[in-house]
Amino acid sequence: MNLIWRTLTHLLVASRAKRVDVFDVVRSRFRVLPTDLDVNRHMNNGRYLSIADVARFEMLMRTGVWKVLMSNGWYPVVQSSTITHRLSLTPWQRFTIESRIMAFDEKSVYLEHRFVVKGQLAARLVLRGRFLKRSGGTVPLAEISKAVGVDVSDRSVPEWVQRWAADVTLPSTRQPTPSVWED
Repeated sequence: MNLIWRTLTHLLVASRAKRVDVFDVVRSRFRVLPTDLDVNRHMNNGRYLSIADVARFEMLMRTGVWKVLMSNGWYPVVQSSTITHRLSLTPWQRFTIESRIMAFDEKSVYLEHRFVVKGQLAARLVLRGRFLKRSGGTVPLAEISKAVGVDVSDRSVPEWVQRWAADVTLPSTRQPTPSVWED
C-alpha cells in the first residue's frame, strides 16, 4: 500500500512540476518509512528497487517520455539492474533520488539512479531497459529518437556499462535452462 501512495504522490508532483529535457537529471524526494525497513532497521535492499521505480516514473512524466510512450502504444521494461550500497538509510531519513538517462544502444536504454542523503551518495542503481510495442517487438532507436524529438544516438554507452550488460545478459528463452549451477 505504501508504494501505491508514493506512486500517486509522485504522479501528482510530476504533473505539476516544470518539464525538463530528456537527458536532464530529475530529483525525487523521499523519506524512509517504517514499512521500508528490514530486520536490521535500515531500508531493505529490495525497497531501493521499488522506490527507484517510482522515481523513474516521475522522470518519464517530467521529461514527457511517458506521454510519448502511451500515445505510441509502447511501454518500458527493465532487463537488468545492479545496485551498489554505500550508506544505510535509516527510519524517517530524507533522501533524494537523482535519476537520469545515461545512454542508448540499438535495443536498450541505460539509466542511473543515485540515492543521495545530505550531499552524500548512499547507493547507485544502474539499469538496462527496453521500450516494447504492445503489438509486439522492441521499439528501434530511430523510432524513439523521432517520437521524443531528440537525437539519442549521440548518447553512447560507456565501456564499463557495455561490459556489465554483456556479462549479465541471459540466454534466449528458446534455449534450454541448465539443470546444474554453472560458473
